[in-house]
Amino acid sequence: MGQSVLVVDDDPTVSDVVRRYLERAGFAVRLAGDGQGALDAYAAQRPDLLVLDLMLPGIDGLEVCRRLRQQDRDLPIIMLTALGEESDRVLGLEIGADDYVTKPFSPRELVLRVQSVLRRAAPVSPAAPAELADGELRIDVARRIATLRGAELALTVREFDLLVFLMRNPGRVLRRAELLEQVWGWTFGDQSTVTVHMRRLREKVEDDPAEPRRILTVWGVGYRYEYGNA
Repeated sequence: MGQSVLVVDDDPTVSDVVRRYLERAGFAVRLAGDGQGALDAYAAQRPDLLVLDLMLPGIDGLEVCRRLRQQDRDLPIIMLTALGEESDRVLGLEIGADDYVTKPFSPRELVLRVQSVLRRAAPVSPAAPAELADGELRIDVARRIATLRGAELALTVREFDLLVFLMRNPGRVLRRAELLEQVWGWTFGDQSTVTVHMRRLREKVEDDPAEPRRILTVWGVGYRYEYGNA
C-alpha cells in the first residue's frame, strides 16, 4: 500500500465504498465513525490525508478540522458536505480545509481529488525555482515554508500553492476559473472557494487585509499580485 488516508464518516456504507475505491487506487485506508474516533486515529498514526464528513455525532467535522489544523497545518483535509450546507462548507474552508466534495458524490471524483491534493502537497522537484521573495515575504518552495519578517506563516496546502502561483505570475490578472484549474486542478467548481482562500491568504500576508497591497482584486475579473507594494 502507498500513502495513507483516514476516512471519517458515520455512514458505514459511504465509508466502505470510499475505502474500496481508495484501496484500488493504491492507498492505505483507515476508518473512523465519529469525531472523537477521528482525533484518536490521528493521534495514533498521522495519515497523509484526511477525508472528513462535516455531519458527525459528538464532535462535528468542523470542530475536528479546527482542532487538527491547530496541531498540524500541513495535514491535507478534504471535507464531505451535503448540498444544502454551503455556509458550513465556506466555514470549513475558512478554518483550514483544503478541498471539499459534495454529497452525493462520485467515488472516482473523490479519488481524483485525493490524488490532486496529495500531489500538490508533495515537495517540488529540485529543478523548480527554489525561492520567491517580495520584501520581507519569502517563500522556500522546495521546503514549502513561507515567512514574513522572519516568522513562519501557518499556511494550508492550498494557501501555500495559491501564494506561490500568484507570486510566479506577478502583474497578470488571474481569473477565478484559471486559479481553480491551476491551483486546485479543477476544470469546473464553485469559484467562491477561491474567494475564501484569497481572504484567508490576505489575512496572513497583508499588513491590512482590508487595504491589500500585494494581492489586489480586479473587480469582476479576478486577482493580480504586485511586488514591492508592501
